[in-house]
Amino acid sequence: MVAISKPPIEQFFMKPSKPINPLTFPPIIPPIDLSKPESKNLIVKACQDFGFFKVVNHGIPTKFINKLETEAVKFFSSPLSVKQKAGPPSPFGYGSKNIGSNGDVGWVEYLLFNAKPDNFSGFDERPEEFRCIVDDYVTEVKKMACEILELMADELKLESRNALSKLLTDEESDSVFRVNYYPPCPEVQERGIGGGNLIGFGEHTDPQIISVLRSNNTSGLEILLRDGNWVSVPPDSDSFFINVGDSLQVMTNGRFKSIKHRVVANSKESRVSMIYFGGPPLNEKIAPLASLLETDEDSLYKEFTWFEYKNYAFNSTLSHDRLGVFEKIPSKI
Repeated sequence: MVAISKPPIEQFFMKPSKPINPLTFPPIIPPIDLSKPESKNLIVKACQDFGFFKVVNHGIPTKFINKLETEAVKFFSSPLSVKQKAGPPSPFGYGSKNIGSNGDVGWVEYLLFNAKPDNFSGFDERPEEFRCIVDDYVTEVKKMACEILELMADELKLESRNALSKLLTDEESDSVFRVNYYPPCPEVQERGIGGGNLIGFGEHTDPQIISVLRSNNTSGLEILLRDGNWVSVPPDSDSFFINVGDSLQVMTNGRFKSIKHRVVANSKESRVSMIYFGGPPLNEKIAPLASLLETDEDSLYKEFTWFEYKNYAFNSTLSHDRLGVFEKIPSKI
């Protein structure tokens, strides 16, 4: 039997967010219609301004979305003994409360999969039907992620339309798929604990190239704006939210920004989110693309492989400034 530690409930609280007056500063989450020809311009603008946007008219069949969410809820509602058969994550499998090996905790249960086709490692007890549902969903989401990366390449006038998407379609692509479940927390009401927000998933950026997120209609996702304010993202179960990852920030030499985000758990309602993290092959060299560097423009980052960055990122705490050590020190005049 796998023993899962239970950190004290008090560890799952953080200070409340600074309140935002929606009348003076309305949060803007750019919705982008993928069926419109102007979408590529809007995608690039959103990546530059926010590092985050949502897409509508994405073409992913609702049946794949609903089936996977239903199956996920069924799994997380199973007895602990059943869920433990899929874990602990090493790195793939079932996890609860502890996020990574560096002391980060969150009010969350999760399943982490290797996202290579027909190779969703880490869930040996998964029924065949669930495996097929995950296959179908990830195949469609990966296709959409590649389409978005190709629209970016078009607008940025890269040397080839698949300059970015080929990193996801490569047979050695190191992409992962994660299902997060944030259960209700009745202990908050029972013990009268308050004075802060219940941490679902601590603040972080995503290290890969691109992240594609879909969640149910429960709020919780927050993004950090450039002025230092956290803003809640209204839930929208019909759309997909897209995050710029650290690797894409480097490849665009800082034109695109990987956005810091977090999840505040709801003590009364459960929340389910499903995230595809599109990553390059482990030996892929990550550096600013030559075609994006203007005359006399210096690279802001040292070259590194995805393997090197992945190791560094996953051996750091969630909130750590991971790209900091890979930035080039400006030359002194």
